[in-house]
Amino acid sequence: MSDGEAARESPLESTRGARVTAHPPTGTYRLQLRGGAGPERFGFAEAAALAPYLEALGVSHVYLSPILQAAPGSTHGYDVVDPTRLSEDLGGEEAFRAMTARFRSHGLRVLVDVVPNHMAIPVPPTLNRAYASVLEEGAGSPYARWFDVDWDAGGGRIVPPGEGEPNYRRFFDISGLIALRQEDPEVFAETHRLLLRLVAEGQVDGLRVDHPDGLSDPRGYLERLRAEAGGCWLLVEKITTGAEELPTDWPCAGTTGYDALGMVGGLFLDPDGEQPLTETYAALTGGTPDFREVEFASRRYVAEHGLRPEVARLHRVLCGALPARPKDTLERVLVELLVAMPVYRAYVVPGEKAPAQASDVLAQAAERARQHLPPETHPDMDAVVRLALGLDPDESPAPADPGVQAARREFVVRFQQTSAPLAAKGVEDTAFYRWSRLVSLNEVGGDPARFSVSPGDFHAFCARQARDWPTAMTTLSTHDTKRQEDVRARLAVLSEMAGPWAAAVRRWRAWAGDGSPLEPDLDYLLWQTLVGAWPIEEGRLTEFLTKAMREAKTRTSWLDGDPGYEAAVLAHARRVLEDADLVADLATFVSQLEPYARVVMLGQKIVQLTMPGVPDVYQGCELVGLSLVDPDNRRPVDYGSRRARLAHLDAEGAPRDVDDLKLLITSRALRLRRDHPEWFSASYEPARVTGATSAHAVAYLRGSGALSGRGGRPGDARVLTLATRLPVGLEIHGGWGETTVDVPAGRWHDRLTGRVHEAGGPLPLAELLADLPVALLVREEPR
Repeated sequence: MSDGEAARESPLESTRGARVTAHPPTGTYRLQLRGGAGPERFGFAEAAALAPYLEALGVSHVYLSPILQAAPGSTHGYDVVDPTRLSEDLGGEEAFRAMTARFRSHGLRVLVDVVPNHMAIPVPPTLNRAYASVLEEGAGSPYARWFDVDWDAGGGRIVPPGEGEPNYRRFFDISGLIALRQEDPEVFAETHRLLLRLVAEGQVDGLRVDHPDGLSDPRGYLERLRAEAGGCWLLVEKITTGAEELPTDWPCAGTTGYDALGMVGGLFLDPDGEQPLTETYAALTGGTPDFREVEFASRRYVAEHGLRPEVARLHRVLCGALPARPKDTLERVLVELLVAMPVYRAYVVPGEKAPAQASDVLAQAAERARQHLPPETHPDMDAVVRLALGLDPDESPAPADPGVQAARREFVVRFQQTSAPLAAKGVEDTAFYRWSRLVSLNEVGGDPARFSVSPGDFHAFCARQARDWPTAMTTLSTHDTKRQEDVRARLAVLSEMAGPWAAAVRRWRAWAGDGSPLEPDLDYLLWQTLVGAWPIEEGRLTEFLTKAMREAKTRTSWLDGDPGYEAAVLAHARRVLEDADLVADLATFVSQLEPYARVVMLGQKIVQLTMPGVPDVYQGCELVGLSLVDPDNRRPVDYGSRRARLAHLDAEGAPRDVDDLKLLITSRALRLRRDHPEWFSASYEPARVTGATSAHAVAYLRGSGALSGRGGRPGDARVLTLATRLPVGLEIHGGWGETTVDVPAGRWHDRLTGRVHEAGGPLPLAELLADLPVALLVREEPR
């Protein structure tokens, strides 16, 4: 057995007390399953057919969207109606077991998406027997404990969608999704029984937890899941914001990679482009240069509209917890505190001391909120903050009334469960569509106010990732991203071409004269979308614009539409695409971006694939991915073309285009990780780059100490990744010149070009990157 094979069969220690056994993950491939009978169907059988291709690509795990029985016509599986059955629409249990058997015959394991936060309210309701029972019997139903319902508000009954203000906690603002109470052991047991049986049988090897921030106690839930699921790979779809880090006491392998996505994307943005792009945005739209203004306004809008039922319920609980304080004042204080939360939520468990992170978050939110409140309300704010931290709001030694105590405990939990969806809906699904300075930054888990990431900050992130979360996931595209990775890569070039971009937009806007019916921000978003996703046909563009203007909630929305405005916007978009001269000019501009966009596309991919963490490839993104937000990014994938391209490359055929190059990078990096997981398990060292153009290189070493255990030196490294950043500036400098990278002594084989380099010190980047803007160098074993 080789060293690589031994490492693949041995247990892999996680830093958080979780032990991943038998088959350490080295790379995943996300598949979006979909039922139905048409060409868009992609069930268990269709997934199974990909096994030979995915093995050849180099992944270790197939990463599946939800597999349980969902509502009729579901296109994504997150609307589960029966957690005790595998989806019949996807093929049922027999097809599922046939699929996993096929995967295993090709050395592939299975990672499954788990949806613990909610279930669907289907039509007819009887399709969800638990919900149907509660609808019929109210609080007396044996399933009443399953759902988070405000029974007092509904007079002991549940208020179904369309029949009044919902009296149950929803998933975000979707009335067709009712929240589950996973804190109840019976609910956890019944909703997880099937999945845990599949884990125990070896049918499922990993679990990805959807939206843990909706749970009353995410840590407690993960502890229960870890105890029941044993050593399976456990990930959480936790969105961290800014400097926020995943709580260290969560027993999981880490996040699903949105934090890595933001760091990688920011690395390829030129900080010098921030000011001119901001000025162009403000001049062309009249919008504020400060994203925080838009963020706060959007959060407040969602609190007062889409999430009004949840906020009203939380306010009633707060009034019960602080009965002596004015209700109107408490409502105002509560809304401002929710709006000012700098992250999705704090993590406070009633009866436990609040962690330092929670205290810092609430203190920061309170400081922001006080700026919008009169001084006489500040003592009330102090009381609410103490209450949210699980402390006595009045600092009184006398025990409160039992009913008040119960309300205070409930407030601790419900405040957190309300702040999380408010962040998601207020920022990602509202503010991101209202502020379009550079929309490649308007991404899930991202912060549009943080324009770029320095190489130093990127290296620091990777060092923390290698130390703390070595088996967390990394990603560049998901089923939820607003734009696929290569749309963002193309738009990133605008940070180096702010002047030509401003001139181009002014030309295109002048074409319409004063006749554009679009709001200025939507108009600016239109041009970025055309450039980023070009070529794009009418149906995809109008579908995106419809979603974008409704999510912005300024002139129209999903609940309060303006058909006339929407029709005018879509008609304008069609006229743009029908104007041959305008389209020719736009296509010319895109062609000018393309050589630089190619550098970014390949650079961000090789970085994501070789940095610390387990890389995920979203379906189809082994080639150039230019899809927009869902449902555009869930279209069928042409796997026949991908198989043929991979076969061509494996037959030593030269890459013919950027699709081939991206597939080459993806397959060679994934195979290297699969064959030598020990090289990528923890170590990470920046490689020293010296010279006038050093700022244009990203360089790091993996595999230090792989032969002698952790604690190795950079000189022991086995893999060197090189990527080019800010290619426009590099071209202006005249290329790499005499810039060098320090390479440990040895013979280094570039897995992408086949070149071999003898090293014992600095090597010129002009030599190492002579053929491609990236390199994947592997040191040969000493003879």
